[in-house]
Parts: sequence; C-alpha cells; structure tokens
Amino acid sequence: MILYGIKNCDTVKKARRWLNANGVDFQFHDFRTDGLDQSTIESWLQFVSWEVLLNKRGTTWRKLEDPRKEQLDQTTVIDLMLENPTLIKRPVLTDNSNCLVGFKEADYASHFGK
Repeated sequence: MILYGIKNCDTVKKARRWLNANGVDFQFHDFRTDGLDQSTIESWLQFVSWEVLLNKRGTTWRKLEDPRKEQLDQTTVIDLMLENPTLIKRPVLTDNSNCLVGFKEADYASHFGK
C-alpha cells in the first residue's frame, strides 16, 4: 500500500492519521522529494479517469499559463502532472489492485472494512 502526496498537504496529513489510527500498513511517497514517473501515473489511470486525478481547484492550476490547459486529453494531462505534480489531487492511495483519490473518511472506512 502506497500513499502518494506531499507531506505538508492537510488532506494528506488527515489520510496518514486515519491510516495509522486504523492500523493500515502503508508507505508514504512524497511527490516533491521522491519524484514521480509516467508509469506510476499511468497505473493510477487504470483505475480512475484523468478527470478525477487532475486537481483544477488548486493554486498550481490557477497559476498555470499553459496553452495545453485548453485542450486536455490523457497524454496532455500526464505531461502536465509530470511537470507539476501538485496538479494531482491528493492523496492517491494505491495497492496495485485499486486506487483511491482524495481523502474522505467514509470512503477509507468502507474500503478497509472499518
């Protein structure tokens, strides 16, 4: 189980606290310090759409002056996320058989049977 995000993100902190409190064993992967590659993003996209994965509500998206924003498709979105990992909605929790994007306590509780 790998939890992807950035360590100073409040939503990631909530997810980490929930996982620890409920005894879920996981590894934390920080986009900024540990990096991110195309194959990782593509593996997530086997379970969720790029529309779910792309965070258009954050400051990175609002500040992005990239003409590619106007004509989005999966390839364009992957390129944008690799250049700007904070465009990824956080956290991303994956175990190679599923992928949860964002954190809602009820979703985690349901997923882990808690």
